Amino acid sequence: MLAQVVTGGGPASPSADLGIAHFVGQSDLVGKSLFIFLLLMSLASWYLILAKAFTHLRIRHRSRKFLQEFWAASSLEQVENEIATHGATEPFAHLASHAIHAQKHHAKYGALKLEESGSTAAFVTRTIRKVIDEETARLENGLTVLASVGSTAPFVGLFGTVWGVYHALLSIGMSDGVTINRIAGPVGEALVMTGLGLAVAIPAVLGYNAFVRINRVYLARLDAFAHDLLTFLSTGQPFEDGEHEPSGTPISLAARRGA
Repeated sequence: MLAQVVTGGGPASPSADLGIAHFVGQSDLVGKSLFIFLLLMSLASWYLILAKAFTHLRIRHRSRKFLQEFWAASSLEQVENEIATHGATEPFAHLASHAIHAQKHHAKYGALKLEESGSTAAFVTRTIRKVIDEETARLENGLTVLASVGSTAPFVGLFGTVWGVYHALLSIGMSDGVTINRIAGPVGEALVMTGLGLAVAIPAVLGYNAFVRINRVYLARLDAFAHDLLTFLSTGQPFEDGEHEPSGTPISLAARRGA
């Protein structure tokens, strides 16, 4: 379409049908560099979106399975055996493994180092906070790139448009006659860069907002699990509230239903 405007409405050649390719081909080094930069930003954002979406689906499935097995276990030893057999492949198992190990280590050896000072509950609490911080950092990995792409891509495209319009007007000014056909074609093709910038930014922004919400919900569940786990390790009793049946057994985890 843009090529038809440039040629005065006549039939466009096969090579001229490629509007973006035609614009990039006639642009200078700056225009080509901006186009490549936008292309790399788009590839990076889509890779992160797809990779993190797959990771979240896998973690959610494994977490649901682990929580069912954890609260159905008859003892902490059974939980440890399950983790040792299948590995701590998701945040809930990772948290439970470190918390149980910290509780047993402090109860057996006491405070051997400065970082282990305090009561067993205090030491386990510090261990749980450390694991939650690690899992938070792991879940948020890559979000900075999505945020950067979403906030900078429109301006990169706008800069490419301004640069293209500037050179188009220079070439029009040096020509003999100025008509609407000579102006509309080059300027319209320069506006392609603005569209490219928006096409790169919109998926990155939507992906960033979606993953931030998913992480917030997931970390809230992890924090609730950590609270229940700390209560059980400290008192030997599952945490009791209006949603759970009280348990009279001091060790059994089977009375506590998984979330």
